[in-house]
Amino acid sequence: MSPMQTAVGESTDILAVANAPVLWALALGVFLVIIIQSVIYIKAARKAAESAEITQTELNTAFKTGAIAAIGPSLAVVIVAIALLALFGTPATLVRIGLIGSVSYETGAANIASATMGATLGGPTYTQNVFAVAFFAMSLGGAMWMLATLILTPLLQRGEHKLKKVNPAIMSVIPAAALLAAFISLGIAEVPKSAVHIVTLLAAGITMGVCVFLAQKFKKDWLKEWGLGIAIVVGLIVAYIAHFSSIGPAA
Repeated sequence: MSPMQTAVGESTDILAVANAPVLWALALGVFLVIIIQSVIYIKAARKAAESAEITQTELNTAFKTGAIAAIGPSLAVVIVAIALLALFGTPATLVRIGLIGSVSYETGAANIASATMGATLGGPTYTQNVFAVAFFAMSLGGAMWMLATLILTPLLQRGEHKLKKVNPAIMSVIPAAALLAAFISLGIAEVPKSAVHIVTLLAAGITMGVCVFLAQKFKKDWLKEWGLGIAIVVGLIVAYIAHFSSIGPAA
């Protein structure tokens, strides 16, 4: 590395390199892959629906429910992404936070990488070289997730085939049980944090239960589709009110 390159790398003007055209091109390439992948998945789902005894109406309802349910978590990601733009620039934030969506992992990895170079994330020692190392650490972690999925998915698929031979009905139970366990695990993990978390969890859970009850009682299927989205919005409002009330700040 030449002395001139070293001097540039020691600059604290992070956005000069974080918003470089090459990073924009790579970020747009990632999103293009995601769009193409989504189209392929939708076509594959429509093609396989008949063999799985799923009607096109049920399939459209599933797509609509998934899109509505994604609005709440997406808003949270957008708010976090805005806060991180000054640290990582727009292309890196779009790809890392927009694609992975785990701000705790991304900032944790960036903090550890910065600390190994004796720098503080966002501080006066946060130079272009430190940004490059932090960005590499975040990208390497994301790549390992994708690599693990690539390796483990075929192995899990073999297990699925073996289970189907033993008991075909079990594969209709496992996906629902896994989804239920994931939601319960995520919910219980919030309970010990603060009273605000408990109130928010209860409000969102009750709202979801009310939506499902009303949908069944009055035959309003659209309430099932919007239920999760409504519960997320109610949870956000309750969390905001509880945070600034006598209940106390969230931990």
